[in-house]
This record gives sequence, C-alpha cells and structure tokens, in this order.
Amino acid sequence: MMALLTKFSITLVGAGLMTLAAVSEAKAVTLKYESSIGRPATFVNGDFPGVPGTLAVPQGIGVQDSTKNIFISNGRGIDRVDVFDSQGNFLRAIGSTGSGPGQFDEPADLRFNPITGDLHVGDVFNSRINVFDAQGNFKTSYGSFSGAVEDRLFFGPGGMDFDKAGNLYVTDFSADIIKVYNPDGVEIRTIGSPGSGDGQFSGPGGLIISDNTGRIYINDQYNGRVQVLDPDGNFLFAFGSTGSAPGQFREPIGIDVDEYENIYVADSQNSRVQVFDKDGNFLTTFGEPTRNAAGEIVPPPTPPALGGTTPYGTPIDLTPGRFNWSAGLHYDDGKVYVGDFFQGRVQVLAVEGRTQVPEPTSMLGLGLLGLGFTVTKLRKNRQRKSSISLDRRLQKSII
Repeated sequence: MMALLTKFSITLVGAGLMTLAAVSEAKAVTLKYESSIGRPATFVNGDFPGVPGTLAVPQGIGVQDSTKNIFISNGRGIDRVDVFDSQGNFLRAIGSTGSGPGQFDEPADLRFNPITGDLHVGDVFNSRINVFDAQGNFKTSYGSFSGAVEDRLFFGPGGMDFDKAGNLYVTDFSADIIKVYNPDGVEIRTIGSPGSGDGQFSGPGGLIISDNTGRIYINDQYNGRVQVLDPDGNFLFAFGSTGSAPGQFREPIGIDVDEYENIYVADSQNSRVQVFDKDGNFLTTFGEPTRNAAGEIVPPPTPPALGGTTPYGTPIDLTPGRFNWSAGLHYDDGKVYVGDFFQGRVQVLAVEGRTQVPEPTSMLGLGLLGLGFTVTKLRKNRQRKSSISLDRRLQKSII
C-alpha cells in the first residue's frame, strides 16, 4: 500500500510539473525592421528642415485609433506635429513656431485622450501642454513645468499618458517628479521626489500606463533604470542599471507596453530598443549606433548643438536598424514606432514571436487541473483492474 501511495504521489507531482511547464512556455519576442517614416533634410534645392516629409528629433509618436494616422512631434525649429497616413505618406501639419495659442517651442511627447479623442502635446520651452481636437484644431493649453538644469540636455514636460479616468500623468524632467492633471487640466497631485531610492527620480523621461494592469512605467533616465509603480503611484519594483550590456540603459527616453505586458524601451544613447517581460526580465534587443564613412561605430553618436545650423547628428547613416539615439517610442497593433532622434526619421518595427504567459495563479490552476486529470485516470485504471480481477475469480468459481 505504501509503495502504491509513493508511486501515486510521484505521478501526481510529475503530471503537475509537466502541465506547469507546458503552460508557462513562451516564444521569444523578436523585432524586425519594416519601414521608415520621414527623412532628414538634404539642404539641396531648398530642401530644409520643415519641408513636408522631413523630421527633426521625433520624440512624440502616436497612432490615432479612428484613422490609424501617425502623429509625430517635429522639433528643433520646425515646431509642429506632422501627420502621416498608415503607409507613411505626409498628410498635414498641426501647429507652428511660437508661444501663442496652438504654437510650439519644441513639441515633445504626445497622447490621445482615450475618452475625448483630443490630442495632448508637451510644449517644452513654453512649459505647457497643448490640446487639439481629433481634427487638429487648437482647444486649450494647461500646466507648468520646470526649466533648464545645469548639465542636463532636456527639461520641461517629458513622457505622459492617460489613465482610464482621463487623468494625465506627465514627467517633469527637471523637477524629478510626476505631475497628475485631471480632465479639466488642473494639477491634482504629484508622485515621487528627487533622488535614487525607490520611487525617487533623476530626470524622469518616458511614461506609460498599462491598459491591462494600470501599472505605471517610467524611464528614470539619469538613474539608468525603469521604475514600475502601481495604479496609485506606489513603488513596486525597478529594473536595469547604467551601462551598455543587455538589460542596461544609457538615458532611456521612450517607453510603451503591449497587450501581453511586454515592455519596450528606447535606450537612447545605446541607439537601440530593448524588450522586457512584465517582471523586467530582458527578452531581446534591436538596433545599433550609426557608422561613419569608414564603417566604424562611434558610440555615442554626437547630437547636434541646440540652436545650431542643423538638427541632425553626425554621422547620418540611414541603414535600417541603425539609430543616432533612439528616442520617442510607441506600440500599436503589433508594431513599434521608434524615433531615430538625430536622423530625421521614425523606424517602424514588426513585433514577432509573442505569446501570452498565464499568471502564476492561472498556471497553478491549470497544473491542478492536470493533477485532477491524473487522479481521475489512476482511479479509473484501478477500478478497471479490480473489475477484471473479479471477473476472473467468478469464471474460476463457475468452472
């Protein structure tokens, strides 16, 4: 009897482990270059930054749900949001240079309000958020953000996203906090403080809120990590460190999550995109720095001076998969749109090989289901063997 119980227990455990292993198996995520949107100006025949189709420092990228048109922030003196169709053809522009209503002085991240459909765009040097309706008509501006800080390239409003109630979360890059605005544009609270501890920030950049879990993901640029907060803004965990190895960052800018809670990060100065699972485990990377005329990688690529004669870096290398800083990043419907910051284009990457991994509780449930199936099968086998044994004894008695 004891031997039978031992075998029975081993069988149950084995079946459970086999089931758990089966449901937790996941394919590797891969990124593949698909196309590019926009281009740098050539300065030939009047082709200068601002000509339709040319881009500069594309930090904000979004896809409009109703039209699938692609909206891209166009900065460095162009100061507008350019709109492209789903095939990458230029359609129109929103805004112009200046500080008046609907104008920009360096547009940054952009997001569509999930309730109203309005477009909200960070206006860096004007220290505000500009709001347009779904057709691109200016509506209002709100907010106030911190100015320049010594030894920092960027300041003002950084990454932003809406929660399901229509509140907008915006990183204040210089103040090292997150500001939260209600649907009326009124600041209702702040999250975090300056520093390097849990829930503290040093140059918070990209921000995204998961539609699945409500988690808030923030690129903590100068701390070289991504911080993950719960929907109430409480610290959950962080991943990453400063460096160039897989899973490390050098001032990450753009960030987004997909429907499987995979996390995509534009690792700016490493000129690549890195992908992580929902727990911050490294999955894959895509991209490399531009190369000079001799074919040599020059890390990090040199950014242009603010206010200089050109918004582009050195060298310009438009080979697919090469970046002169990866900046703005947006995920939509199996594609990742990545701003090639100092090369005047957005690279479109196809996401392949994904599958959803069940939560631990679901895996346990499926595992227990497997155990239950095994128990039932063993019971039926024992009952069948008992029945056969009884039939044989009856046959012997009759004979």
